[in-house]
Amino acid sequence: MKSATPNDLSTTEFGPDLCRSASQCFETLWRDAPTLKCRALNIAGARVLDAGVNCSGSLAAGLALGRLCLGDLATVRYAPTSPQDLVGLVVTIQTDYPVLACLGGQYAGWPVSVGDYFAMASGPMRGLRGKEAMLEELKLSRQATKEDLAVGVLESDKLPGEDVIESMAEECGVDPGRLCLAIAPSTSIAGSAQVVSRSVETALHKLHALDFDVTRVMSAHGDAPLPPPAKLGDTIGGIGRTNDSMLYGARVTLWVDAEDDLIESVASKVPSDSSEDHGQPFAKIFKQYDYDFYKVDPMLFSPAMVTIHSLRSGKTWRHGQLNQDVLRESFGL
Repeated sequence: MKSATPNDLSTTEFGPDLCRSASQCFETLWRDAPTLKCRALNIAGARVLDAGVNCSGSLAAGLALGRLCLGDLATVRYAPTSPQDLVGLVVTIQTDYPVLACLGGQYAGWPVSVGDYFAMASGPMRGLRGKEAMLEELKLSRQATKEDLAVGVLESDKLPGEDVIESMAEECGVDPGRLCLAIAPSTSIAGSAQVVSRSVETALHKLHALDFDVTRVMSAHGDAPLPPPAKLGDTIGGIGRTNDSMLYGARVTLWVDAEDDLIESVASKVPSDSSEDHGQPFAKIFKQYDYDFYKVDPMLFSPAMVTIHSLRSGKTWRHGQLNQDVLRESFGL
């Protein structure tokens, strides 16, 4: 499936139209659902692509969900690892629209909670919803127009009910019939892949949290190991393995247009080892905080290793390190 390029898309003053590119991507996935081993469903008028809740999903579906989160403004693919690595594949991402695609689209900034249903939501629909300080600060939110589709991805092991669909559509300012969702649990093939496609996103979010001007990041590349699936139904295990792929196995390279002193002031703080919670499998860390994400040190959620190239001076910074021992424990190897 071909990724969109800026020439294919209408543009705004901030770059390509994220909602439009995501809509085009979703239409392709909806059409190809059987090939992706996914199920195309209609719930309360919304189109919902089940990529691993009540179907097997696939490796291809994992890449598709990753692209959908990113509004199709990034290349997402699998690549083989070296013989000494613990798993056979890494998920790589490359984008020349890092802030728009990763923070405007991919970041899981919407905790959907309706009744007893909960899911973490990603995708361009977040910008239509607003309500996230980061989106407002980066001018990545706007009101929906009558032409917009609200496109997103849910990480959950349950399909949303009609009440969830109606609530989400209302928050995005669209009719339920214009809501387009893909969903997969972290224990599924597709769910694991789409989560570990977030290597660049975690680095950018960390930079933003460090008060660095992320609009200075011009291009980005990252990779993270695709973990073995956790036992069916073991949500904590799935969350643990996908997080460990990032914290202890992800590598990110950023091309930045900024003064050296600004880069120097944050470079060593970006990798995950800058957090006091770093050093053991995420499932153990999560348990220590009573399985509450908001109690975990937010500075932990970042790649294991980060390289920053200055487009001004030609200087390079590299900080962090991979930790195969923690990955081996996490993956049960």
